[in-house]
Amino acid sequence: MKTNTLFILLILLLLKTLPTFADNYPKNLNIDVLHYKFELVLSDDTDQISGKTSIRIFFKKDGLDKIRLDFVNQTGAIQNKGMIIDSIYQLGQKISYTHTSNELWINLSKPSSANTETQLTIAYHGIPADGLRIGPTKYGDRSFFNENWPNRARHWLPCIDHPYEKATSEFVVKAPIQYQVVSNGLLMEETSLDAKIKLTHWRQNVPVSSWLYVLGVAKFAVQYVGWFEGKSIQTWVYAQDREAGFYDFAEPTKQVMGFFSDYIGPYVYEKVANIETPSVKGGMETSSAIFYGEELVDGKRSTRLRNVVIHELAHQWFGNAVTESTWDDAWLSEGFATYFTMLFIEHAYGREEFVQQLLSARKTTYAALAKDPGYKIVDDRSAEKGPVTSGLTYQKGAWILHMLRKKIGDQAFNAGIRDYYQRFVNANATTTDFRLAMERASGQDLQGFFQQWLYQGGYIALKGSWKYDAAQKLIKISLQQTQPEAYHFDVTIEVGVYKTGELLPSISVHPLSSRTIEISIPADTKPEKVLLDPQTVLLANWDFEAIQPITNTKK
Repeated sequence: MKTNTLFILLILLLLKTLPTFADNYPKNLNIDVLHYKFELVLSDDTDQISGKTSIRIFFKKDGLDKIRLDFVNQTGAIQNKGMIIDSIYQLGQKISYTHTSNELWINLSKPSSANTETQLTIAYHGIPADGLRIGPTKYGDRSFFNENWPNRARHWLPCIDHPYEKATSEFVVKAPIQYQVVSNGLLMEETSLDAKIKLTHWRQNVPVSSWLYVLGVAKFAVQYVGWFEGKSIQTWVYAQDREAGFYDFAEPTKQVMGFFSDYIGPYVYEKVANIETPSVKGGMETSSAIFYGEELVDGKRSTRLRNVVIHELAHQWFGNAVTESTWDDAWLSEGFATYFTMLFIEHAYGREEFVQQLLSARKTTYAALAKDPGYKIVDDRSAEKGPVTSGLTYQKGAWILHMLRKKIGDQAFNAGIRDYYQRFVNANATTTDFRLAMERASGQDLQGFFQQWLYQGGYIALKGSWKYDAAQKLIKISLQQTQPEAYHFDVTIEVGVYKTGELLPSISVHPLSSRTIEISIPADTKPEKVLLDPQTVLLANWDFEAIQPITNTKK
């Protein structure tokens, strides 16, 4: 009987568990890539690159006889661009391989032994069809800048091109002598090999996923702005933008890093460089060396650039240090960076600007939901099959964090964030991992909250009115959820009652669990106005009006 009871309890627990999705990417959990060394030769005479990638691999299992990597091969379908393998060696021994359908299968010299390491060295050449952009800056100067997100590293780097695999890395680049080269981590060497060629060597000793590897090669002006906890803050902009770019990026990097380090946990990378590039629009959070679109660098230190800088710095904690295990959970990167941008704005620039950010995000969310009302924040997604994010990943994702913060309180929210970061820094996490951290911090069961906001689509739409009943001294409110019935939400809504001449409302909280609700609020006199959600804490849209009493008039 005891065994049956335990079995039933187990079944009930499983039924309560939130959805999970199978990732169709061909993961190999029997190996761990420890380190990549990317050696590249770049030229002004051709767009062809020559590469040699050394990969240090740890085996977790006996008997593995081959390794799969993502690597785009040369085909006519991409104008004969793509990469051609020259040779592959394992610990100095030449080995065989197949390279088709953008997959590189490497046949090991002998079956693996568990708890041992090996090293593969892959030599190749070709013209990248994507991933590494070789072309002019806005000034017409030749440059080399990558854009790996979400799965474009494979166009120029043989690697496991998926968030689940994180490794340390280094770039050793030979390029024409007039260029400066920037990449992840610390500068190890910069040497002029002769009158035409310079070698630059960068190394990052913190593991990251493939989309966060970075390379920028151009005629840069470089400024060493200052230090944050012993780590260099740098600005890299085109030489023509020296004055404008140095001014644009002088702030607020150090202030942002201080706030996030205090709120979340330590910054883990060896430096932070803000870099001008033609390869992205807006920003790209490549670890320790962040890209910003060249259109943002204008010497005006715009609010837009300021907010992009904050957003990309937030990614150094969320997306980079703590990385989603699959693209299903991309909101753990983009939703977090969006909301933590708002949190810094609240901290540095005040509550009013913070609220404006929330209102703008709510407007953007509902515009996106009008086009795709069933969009789920956490769903079965793969970069190989289609887009892994939408505007909702950013804006609705941020709003979900805001509502969670209001639900469990500031103290528990901060404690949960710090716990989540500490447990998964330099590793991968899932939405479930995040939920459990927040449940530990708050002592609340949050499965219902996560289910309705993350694992189902839809939205809350309200229509309602209020009137004052002088005889009963009551404010009477009628509310109806008007969104399609397929989308059920069980939330609370705040009502603010403003007395005549008073700036601050009296706030009461009411359950919004059924399609239609009636609310009565005692009031000695008719209020000046009644507002829904006066503190901006609920992601909802509404049509709410006062009903004026009917009065008889003589003609």
